[in-house]
Amino acid sequence: MSLRVYNTLTRQKELFEPVRPGKVGIYLCGPTVYKSPHIGHMVGPVVFDAIKRYLQFKGYDVTWVVNITDVEDKLIDASRKLGQSVAALAEKHTIEYKHCLGLLGIDSIDHFPKASEHIGEIIELCKRLIDANHAYAAGDNVYFDVSSDRDYGKLSHRRADQQETGTRAVESAGKKSPADFALWKSAKTGEPAWDSPWGKGRPGWHIECSAMSMKYLGETFDLHGGGLDLLFPHHENELAQSECATGNPFVKYWLHNGLTRIRTKLPSGQWADEKMSGSVGNVVPALDLITEHGPDLLRYLLLSTHYRRPIEFNEEVIANAGKGLGAFARLFERVNRILGHKLADTAPEMDQVAADLLGSEIGYFAKSVLDYKMKFLEMMDDDFNTAGAIAALHELAGDINSFIEQTGVDRDRQGDVLQAAGAAVVTLRHLGRILGLFRKEAHRAAPAESSLIDRVMGLVIQWRNQARKDRDFALADRIRNGLAELGIILEDRPDGTTWRKG
Repeated sequence: MSLRVYNTLTRQKELFEPVRPGKVGIYLCGPTVYKSPHIGHMVGPVVFDAIKRYLQFKGYDVTWVVNITDVEDKLIDASRKLGQSVAALAEKHTIEYKHCLGLLGIDSIDHFPKASEHIGEIIELCKRLIDANHAYAAGDNVYFDVSSDRDYGKLSHRRADQQETGTRAVESAGKKSPADFALWKSAKTGEPAWDSPWGKGRPGWHIECSAMSMKYLGETFDLHGGGLDLLFPHHENELAQSECATGNPFVKYWLHNGLTRIRTKLPSGQWADEKMSGSVGNVVPALDLITEHGPDLLRYLLLSTHYRRPIEFNEEVIANAGKGLGAFARLFERVNRILGHKLADTAPEMDQVAADLLGSEIGYFAKSVLDYKMKFLEMMDDDFNTAGAIAALHELAGDINSFIEQTGVDRDRQGDVLQAAGAAVVTLRHLGRILGLFRKEAHRAAPAESSLIDRVMGLVIQWRNQARKDRDFALADRIRNGLAELGIILEDRPDGTTWRKG
């Protein structure tokens, strides 16, 4: 199968062919660390963590870089308002950001470069642009000359004048055109500053990402990601200054994820889905959501939408994600119960046992499982369609449940059927882990607490079974319905009644 990705630069899907055979370089724009991370900050990392895992599954050697912007106007403003140093504030929110990434299982990032630690590379890149007549010094500032780049706007399809400020203050600062953007800014009192050929100052936002990405991935690399809101002017300016400095293509494939939308109550009293934004004030702290709903559910939720589409975030979506993820947890518990033990990660997948099963009466099931695996991989090869891949996993889970029902394996314990069911679940679990799902068992109560709950529920189930035996179905239904209101679901099976949290 051939991987195809949607390239924002060309506005079409293209066959994925890395710059260097067998190796892939990924750069994802990270946060400006002037406030605590919200759930929107987690979308790109979750998506690209799944992308890296899949590329590794396909055999690529992948290097993934996520930058930390710790020198920028918003950070400086926030530090003044809070009365903290820029460095202290940036470090605090960087720690928070990495903590949330860790909770979500995003552990495959290779480099976290900080802008403040790459001033030398930034200054050298500014020099290259000046020497190539694509930038100019004006006082203690350095600006990129947008008019010198005939291809400017090729990524976003927007004109340079759409980022003009048009103010007299800008004109008096020595700019040739209001559309020119700062590569190096002169120092102001109380701001972080470094020595440079143009006097003390600090870097502009866009030049930071160019310098850091090229240091770790080379002048031309494979995948550059970020939210759609970064397309212009940030990514457009990144592209322009990088290619003007090197004379080489900067990025082969640009991938942009959709923005997070949250249901907000309007002044009129009506509800509407709006873009989540710090300036609007409708952001939801990432740590609060992870604590309330659990990291597995949030990761599942974010991957259940194709990365290029907006992610809707509201109570209904969260509830549906919980139901979807819960279906897998119930299947894993069911098969473990039938087998009489927990399936080990090293247990064979269907690929490993299919040859023995295909010629038997249950060969149809082995073929079906392999077909669903192929469908999962086809979805991922189609522009990393994690939503389609998860849908394939649900179809596979449904097929496994049907197989268990049809064969009566939970009652008869046929050896070949047990082997097939176990191999199917291991296949499902391993595919899910390509997306970073199913890596941990669902949270269980502490042993003493769990033992007490199990004993209490055992008594409740006995009372209900006795009511059914006495044909007091009204009482049996009241017990079931009362438990359901408490979030406890009873399931009647051939081998007895079990319970689970809804």
